Amino acid sequence: MKKIGLFVLLLLLIVASIFVGVKDISLTQLFQWDSQQQLVLLTTRIPRTISLVIAGSTISISGLIMQHLTQNKFVSPSTAGTMDSARLGILVVMIFFPSAPLLFRSFIAFLFAFVGTLIFIYLTRFLPAKNQVMIPLIGVMFGNIIGSVATFFAYQFQLVQNMSSWLQGNFSTVMKGNYELLYLTIPLLIITYLFAYRFTVVGMGEDMATNLGLNYQRIQLFGLGIVALSSAVVLIMVGNIPFLGVIVPNLVSMRYGDHMKNTLAITAVGGSIFLLACDVLARVVIAPYEVPVSVVVGVLGSFIFIALLMRRKTA
Repeated sequence: MKKIGLFVLLLLLIVASIFVGVKDISLTQLFQWDSQQQLVLLTTRIPRTISLVIAGSTISISGLIMQHLTQNKFVSPSTAGTMDSARLGILVVMIFFPSAPLLFRSFIAFLFAFVGTLIFIYLTRFLPAKNQVMIPLIGVMFGNIIGSVATFFAYQFQLVQNMSSWLQGNFSTVMKGNYELLYLTIPLLIITYLFAYRFTVVGMGEDMATNLGLNYQRIQLFGLGIVALSSAVVLIMVGNIPFLGVIVPNLVSMRYGDHMKNTLAITAVGGSIFLLACDVLARVVIAPYEVPVSVVVGVLGSFIFIALLMRRKTA
């Protein structure tokens, strides 16, 4: 699909996201909405659509950064222990600082996500770099260990239900006034664009980056910081969205190449398109009830992920 086609598709899905739902809001009656329809539109539909666009682009870009930093196409925050580490940080806040403000929770989640990702990067140094499947497999196992620790303590403090319901990827609870922290990821996306060339060079390996005059370790830590902060914000605001950070950068790379500065905008748009489409599907599949969008993304994403693995194996 041409680039202009992607932007047109994004616009159509934005319109669908705004006008599809339990409460009927007709596009043909644009200037005849009653007060209740206007309230639904301004309080829930528009904030939900904005959060879908931001979260989709943020998760996809985070996956793209991780794949360049690790030189592995199947690494993302969800397959590197980043999300699970952030979840552990949120649990710590729920146990020791139950009345802490949202910014403090985000900061603790960011610290845990950053440390967890650093540990994963350290582990990858002992793995064969040419084995594309081994590294994300170790990342999934590492994340499961952290997730098991979090679940154990959640059981001990009777917080399993609170943590599970809060961190499940779901946009149905997004309303005006409780999603605005997602705007913090927009400057991070701008910074990512400014450093896109450096991330591309780092993706060529430490020797290449050093020969071109870049501080490999510093750029890698900087990129991991962006990923950890973005992942923590998205996790706190809308929960965990699986596979998105893996499949979208891979699909974009297959069509447009691996130069990060050239594919950054397309990856962001592609992530928003995929998440918007899954969310609209989640609203209509058993209407008037709604399926959590993480379930739809998980089902569709798993099939695409398996197809990418099989394609990599046969290539």
